[in-house]
Amino acid sequence: MIQNKIKVTIFDDNHLLRISLSEIINDSECCTVVSHYAHTIDAIEHIIVDEPDVIIMDINMPEENGIAATRRIKAEFPNIQILMQTVFDDDANVFDAIASGANGYILKNITGESLIQSIVDIHNGGSAMSPNIARKVLSYLQQQKIEQTNYKLTTREKEVLEYLVYGLPYKQIADKMNITYDTVRAHMKKIYEKLHVSSMTEAVVKAIKYKLF
Repeated sequence: MIQNKIKVTIFDDNHLLRISLSEIINDSECCTVVSHYAHTIDAIEHIIVDEPDVIIMDINMPEENGIAATRRIKAEFPNIQILMQTVFDDDANVFDAIASGANGYILKNITGESLIQSIVDIHNGGSAMSPNIARKVLSYLQQQKIEQTNYKLTTREKEVLEYLVYGLPYKQIADKMNITYDTVRAHMKKIYEKLHVSSMTEAVVKAIKYKLF
């Protein structure tokens, strides 16, 4: 039933693409589009009404770009998952999008099946990032000055972080580490405290940037 599906809102200035994405998502068994918009100016008001679980956000938007909109939305609704979908794969855009709070970054040329899987992944606590984008993030961050900081992570916490970087949701991490889902959540709470972060995206970025595993 629809109420059990992942509710998705789309922000993209391309009308035909919004319709196409809506059809792909609505044809899936797990997701439904509750709204779509051509700009983000009234994004906060729309989100209050629509209550989406996941937002698909374009970067190149009129008046306010998707990165600025993501930062603004995350400040108000930190639990809403935001999936950046764009034609831009340059290093600066990728990093800026993730630093703004985006939970995933995919390109517009991915398949419908991959799109649905990305939505499901970030909704279930994982991250959605195609391998080439992940490499770009790693390359970009490695060019930055590496801060020599000892966060005093345990071996298990480092293992959880490594799985997060590779995009695994909590359930799969639990299975691979032979621990419970609640134990993974407990590890994540400690990781957030030690890294001084408040989201999974921030934890992943810091793990890559400071080579924490």
